[in-house]
Amino acid sequence: MNGKKILVVDDEPLIRKLVTDFLKKSGYITIEADDGRKALDLFSQEEDIDLIILDVMLPEYDGWTVCREIRKKSKVPIIMLTARGEEFDELFGFDIGADEYIAKPFSPNILIARVNAVLRRVVPADNNLKEFSGLTIDQNGRQVVIEGSTVDLSPKEYELLNYLVENYGKALSREQILDKVWGYDYYGDLRTVDTHINRLRIKLDSKSNYVQTVRGYGYRFEVEK
Repeated sequence: MNGKKILVVDDEPLIRKLVTDFLKKSGYITIEADDGRKALDLFSQEEDIDLIILDVMLPEYDGWTVCREIRKKSKVPIIMLTARGEEFDELFGFDIGADEYIAKPFSPNILIARVNAVLRRVVPADNNLKEFSGLTIDQNGRQVVIEGSTVDLSPKEYELLNYLVENYGKALSREQILDKVWGYDYYGDLRTVDTHINRLRIKLDSKSNYVQTVRGYGYRFEVEK
């Protein structure tokens, strides 16, 4: 699990330090926020957050609100961390998309064990083979297959699709996509992203709806259930 990035959100400095210290000792990378607004800002800025440890009682936006907002655009695992241990609160947390619920006071070792367990559940058996209801992406062979037929993508179209897939469910701005796929030194404009998205959708044919438009912002890859 080493190298995974975890966002720790808690308004109590001592709790944040306790959690981040134990996470770092276990090989995790941590970033911190002390209120709900900062948590959402950080989540939108960082492209590779693997898990969120989220307190419920927060300034600005509470943990429930933060969880709801993140679930609108991402399936990143969320562990709710709170002093409220009522069954109703736990059930409510699960209903809005939390993956785990740990009541304070807690054992740091138990927290790390829960973090490890949640991350194990979301890591696929083969990280290099992604399958989405008739669409398969083989990252080793850089191949895309739809219903058994190989799709002929240009290198840039493949990189674009792969970047969207690696951020499954997360809304990516046109600026983020341009910087990641074309590079920071690229001098083209944002219309380049739209043009390549349109070409990609045509080639994805029946699976074109997997690449969704986020109005006024950018795109995300998600298979609607």
